[in-house]
Amino acid sequence: MKIVGLMSGTSYDGVDVVAAEFTRDGDTLRLRPLGHRSLDYPDDLRAEIGALLPPAATTIEAVCRLDNRLGEVFAEAAAAGVELAGGTADAVVSHGQTVFHWVEAGHVRGTLQLGAPARVAARVGVPVLHDLRSADVAAGGQGAPLVPAFDALLLDAATAPRDARSSDGIAPRAALNLGGIANLTVVAPGAPVLGYDVGPANALLDAAARRFLDRPCDLDGARAAAGRLHSRLLGLLLDEPYYAAAAPKSTGKELFHAGYLDAKLAALGEPVGADDVLATLTVLTAATVAAECARHGVTEVIAAGGGVRNPTLMFRLVELAEGRWRLRTTDELGVPAQAKEAYAFALLGWLSWHGLPGAIPSVTGASRAAVLGSWTPSGPPFAAAPADPPRRLVVTP
Repeated sequence: MKIVGLMSGTSYDGVDVVAAEFTRDGDTLRLRPLGHRSLDYPDDLRAEIGALLPPAATTIEAVCRLDNRLGEVFAEAAAAGVELAGGTADAVVSHGQTVFHWVEAGHVRGTLQLGAPARVAARVGVPVLHDLRSADVAAGGQGAPLVPAFDALLLDAATAPRDARSSDGIAPRAALNLGGIANLTVVAPGAPVLGYDVGPANALLDAAARRFLDRPCDLDGARAAAGRLHSRLLGLLLDEPYYAAAAPKSTGKELFHAGYLDAKLAALGEPVGADDVLATLTVLTAATVAAECARHGVTEVIAAGGGVRNPTLMFRLVELAEGRWRLRTTDELGVPAQAKEAYAFALLGWLSWHGLPGAIPSVTGASRAAVLGSWTPSGPPFAAAPADPPRRLVVTP
């Protein structure tokens, strides 16, 4: 089965497109990557998304316009994915662009992704799975993260390195995604899979780059590398209650946005240079991730996402690991680090197509494991074949 996966994360810089072929061999699911691409959002679209995100106010008209414009972009991305698949695909999974994740007192009440899936289906002519988070939210879950379903299969105990410190000789491992938000999946023998959003990865770094450098990001972490850690600012940032909250938990730019950073800088009461702000935010991401890895006693961390392209951030992670765990990327496991989330959503599409749950209750806190998503324009293969359309309706007593 060939599935095209489309993913745009909280950094809202573009769409990652993958094509994957899945075959089942007993209890093993084999994924053959068929290729991946990244389609950047134009500057005006990024600005349109940013203008709609919290804490900004918006209108229904703006939401409608953005939904359909994003749909056109995702449709173009889906067409590129079908080309990667060799010209035919069985389904497309379109995560859409998250514009709001409604969290109250640690409970998720709703989530909203835009991307007009009907436009995607119309362009490629195959079923499109979308709105993947809502079923888990309806079951009492966080709706995030969903990638742990992929991580748990990829980091199966049979592939784990041996570790004499563990009672059964199998080391706990973690999968780390460094997107706008850093999220961690912990896979340990004999224990439920854990996964949650740790805190910001690129979200505050990109906000600082826009504020101080008038650029979308600090390319290669160069300015952060030139800066120095500001201990008082780091202390203010680490006082954020989210870090101490127990999992399951999820977060996004509803919390970690440009206004949040401005408030912390204002509370500091002294000017801080751009490079020092970026250096401190880099340490914030590395420190919060390293603390969680230490808490779970992992011996290996396998990273993916845009953050792996930031050598300054990766250096800080290795530095704070202090030799307790090894840092690798998913490229070493055959999954391109920049495309991992898109491949993960392609997997979720395979699961939903076969009526299998894609959310893990031990991760999201849901009361049950939910089959994810809604299909447009048609369902999975067990749907009845279309009949000739009726010509009239007769109401009988």
